[in-house]
Amino acid sequence: MSYRNKISLENKNAVVIGGAGLIGSEVSLALAEFGANITVLDIDSDRTKNLQNSLKNKGYAIRTEFIDLSEVETLDGEFSKILNSMNEIDVFVNCSYPRPKKIEAKSFSKVSYEYFGDQVAIHMNSFCWMAKMVADKMLSDRTNGSIIQIASIYGVVGQNLSIYEGTGMEENAAYAAIKGGIINFTRQMASYYGKYNIRINTVSPGGIFDNQDEEFVRNYINQTPLKRMGRPEDIASTILFLSSQLASYVTGENILVDGGWTKI
Repeated sequence: MSYRNKISLENKNAVVIGGAGLIGSEVSLALAEFGANITVLDIDSDRTKNLQNSLKNKGYAIRTEFIDLSEVETLDGEFSKILNSMNEIDVFVNCSYPRPKKIEAKSFSKVSYEYFGDQVAIHMNSFCWMAKMVADKMLSDRTNGSIIQIASIYGVVGQNLSIYEGTGMEENAAYAAIKGGIINFTRQMASYYGKYNIRINTVSPGGIFDNQDEEFVRNYINQTPLKRMGRPEDIASTILFLSSQLASYVTGENILVDGGWTKI
């Protein structure tokens, strides 16, 4: 097989959760450009419709489904319905950032036990459980699939509090626990499902530019060898690699896409 054919996703079915978001929309575009049939699951109906129109105008196949990951009591049943309505899944990417509907203080100095637990239940548990459900579907369908979870540099290192100075922003006590849990659960899944030729990996972005506070951006890039924040296309390119046969011998890996943040 040529390298050009290895990166092709022609006739592959890809599901992107949070696929209309900042990173997810770029992931959806990248996978579609290389031939995948895209199913986007997202909570934001307006943003999803805009993405759907954009991809269709480019001639790409896309379908959409609404999903609310904060509804933990019904998530298992609702996601099961979506999976049962689909054909084989070759690529599954979770780009979502689910959070409780009622936003409270997240800092160590203010967070409540209940809110900490809600964040973990909604974010980490949904990532881990949906990945398991997709892997089981791939196993049942005998699909040699690729599952890719978005984690974070803060699942590997502690949060650098200096970047929040002078910004009014603060650290998130639960975030590191959540992202670290996703990374290690991915390793455990890779160990279990590897014999079925199902690959499971994480991608851990550094900070992605999203019109943040100017002081935060300055603080951030000063800590990064490449002297810039990340862009959605940086993450999408790595996910494209992991989705394709170029990464056929890569599983259980956590790829840091952080401009060197964690290396200094």
